[in-house]
Amino acid sequence: MKEMQAKEKRASVLLVEDEPLICDLAAEVLAEQGFEVRAVSTAMEALRHLMSESQIDILFTDVNLPGMDGEALAQHARRLRPDLPVMYTSGRRASIENLDPVEGSMFVAKPYNPFEIGQLLEYLVAAKKIGQGKIRGGAGSKLVA
Repeated sequence: MKEMQAKEKRASVLLVEDEPLICDLAAEVLAEQGFEVRAVSTAMEALRHLMSESQIDILFTDVNLPGMDGEALAQHARRLRPDLPVMYTSGRRASIENLDPVEGSMFVAKPYNPFEIGQLLEYLVAAKKIGQGKIRGGAGSKLVA
């Protein structure tokens, strides 16, 4: 597991990505943007964090993971933490068609701009905090209302 902390913490992100280069780049950029990042490569590692008392403000997961996929991970995550915002990503699909995403989640296709991801993650966290019923997706993103 990799943990990166930035100078001013915005939110704590559990990043689940099995491609090491993508994971490292996303974790580094998000940390530079002020997020506390916990990066793992499997859903099982992510579940261990979710079952702990670690502060996790948002789950950012690849859909296509070895073993348990990101879709199943998000379902388990919501059972453990019902209000946890979720952002999905995938390089194999351009949308969330044929998925059963959790309510209030967002999807961003790869390749994505890691700098824009920070803004979208912060948006999901802020929407949760104010109890916003519907969250609108950003450019290139799809929202699951």
